[in-house]
Amino acid sequence: MKHLISFILTVLILTGSLVVDPAAMDGSAPPEAGASASVRVPAAKATPKAPAGVAKVLPGARLDGPAAMTVLNALPVKGKAPATGYDRNKRFGNGWKDFNKNKCDERQDTLKRDLSKVKYKDARKCQLASGVLADSYTGTTIKWKVNSGSVDIDHVVALKNVWISGGQKLSQDQRLAVANDPLNLMASQASANRSKGDANAAEWLPTHKPFRCQYVATQVSVKKKYALSVTAAEKDAMKRVLNSCPKQKAATVAPIKVVAAKAPAAAPKHAAAPTRKQPTSVAKSKQVSPGAYCAKADKGAKGIGKKNGKSYTCKTSSSDTRLRWR
Repeated sequence: MKHLISFILTVLILTGSLVVDPAAMDGSAPPEAGASASVRVPAAKATPKAPAGVAKVLPGARLDGPAAMTVLNALPVKGKAPATGYDRNKRFGNGWKDFNKNKCDERQDTLKRDLSKVKYKDARKCQLASGVLADSYTGTTIKWKVNSGSVDIDHVVALKNVWISGGQKLSQDQRLAVANDPLNLMASQASANRSKGDANAAEWLPTHKPFRCQYVATQVSVKKKYALSVTAAEKDAMKRVLNSCPKQKAATVAPIKVVAAKAPAAAPKHAAAPTRKQPTSVAKSKQVSPGAYCAKADKGAKGIGKKNGKSYTCKTSSSDTRLRWR
């Protein structure tokens, strides 16, 4: 029995289950009568708490500059300019460009930035095959695969909104830049992107409210960078959002320099007259791109095809409710 007790005590000491006062072992401090052995119980790990007032940063461009409200208050307030002349492909480029010169276009770069668990189609890791999007606009999770159509790349400031808030004064290179600038791009649920259309912050905000501050701060940053204006209603809507997050930051950007486009040179006096004279009603119509979208203000208006000289009307069709030059 004595040997058995010694063996058990040895095992408890070696495994750390029994804490023994070293002084008691050398006989200098005998234990008090009736005292029981102390058993070591591992302390429970406290669950760390999130710092108070720190908002979760969702996918999107990095915002680490001045206060977004300060930037918003510095933007010019103007009414919407007419959308006359807006043509997405002609004014902002057809297809994605390689903005940062890394040999991958900005669609792929944005997917890589905003998605997790990405897989690639190519060895140099440029073309994505699949990934998971924690969608900032809706708060949902999307398991995306290439060509599935479930994820779009949204322009945070819609290109038509760029056009009517100062984009007509930008050079062609500057318009290509805003269309491909990572600051203005966001991977989003396709249906959310399409419901937004070309709306500004007074007309549309993400349904996922925790992202609204970051969304508005991104719009403010883009408008500052490309010298764009906001409408009075748009500014009021942005202020209401930012009032709920006074510490929200905008991006660190420097405004671009807007250079007024040169007026076309006057035709020489001896220039030959046109060989074919168009009817007066058609000659006064503006030039349009057949099939291109047109504004509500142009509904029923006439236009002349830029290349073929034919007459077109801004209208819908039996199979398409969108206004186009038809």
